[in-house]
Amino acid sequence: MKFGEARWPDDSRKPTGQSLSGRVQRSQSCDLIGFWLGGGARPAGRKKTCEVSGKPELHRSCPGSWSLRLTSCAPTGCRMEKGEDPGSLIKVIHLLVLSGAWGMQVWVTFVSGFLLFRSLPRHTFGLVQSKVFPVYFHVSLGCAFINLCILAPQRAWIHLTLWEVSQLSLLLLSLTLATINARWLEARTTAVMWALQSIEKERGLGTEVPGNFQGPDPYRQLRDKDPKYSALRKKFFHYHGLSSLCNLGCLLSNGLCLVALALGLRSL
Repeated sequence: MKFGEARWPDDSRKPTGQSLSGRVQRSQSCDLIGFWLGGGARPAGRKKTCEVSGKPELHRSCPGSWSLRLTSCAPTGCRMEKGEDPGSLIKVIHLLVLSGAWGMQVWVTFVSGFLLFRSLPRHTFGLVQSKVFPVYFHVSLGCAFINLCILAPQRAWIHLTLWEVSQLSLLLLSLTLATINARWLEARTTAVMWALQSIEKERGLGTEVPGNFQGPDPYRQLRDKDPKYSALRKKFFHYHGLSSLCNLGCLLSNGLCLVALALGLRSL
């Protein structure tokens, strides 16, 4: 053997043009088959690349072999289609705000109101509710706004599913109804209530606990004798009924959003 001449242990291992081209073709075939079977996913361990040109490129995967890699991915298309993980903190905030708002609405609507009405004098109950409801409606408004701001930017609007559109619509409905209650209905209902109480105080009413009457109902007699009181009472129940409907709408919207979160859990 002459000096500087490369020696191969076995002539069969000597790379020829045919063997090199076969190796490139096999590598290309394997990568293409893996690409299509994996649903377009790249093999693990390779760096994700997105090219705007959309043309195939050759990448060297290991010494002596080249593979064909398709790089037709828009820079922002991947995020819009699949979305990004918002992070654990955002998920916890979203769950706490949504569940806290729903729990508060259930308590105020079905528990505290009935207990206070059966335990306090009529005018004292109205005073307590006039202090509770403004805070309650504004907290509901704030919770709905926070939840909508968290959920809305997570995915591009064009890629939203029907279930995600339903969740956003429910949160938007909850925000709208809470705003109507906090900024319009609550103030008008309370103003009419003060007018009713002023007339009742002139007649010596309002200090008794509801349900403890013996004999004819004095409030019914007052409605029959005083047309102004009767008109104010109708106006009060009109505003109160609208406010109750808005409150129930918020409660149902938040409850359905919680159901959606529960159905999306993979494990408890």
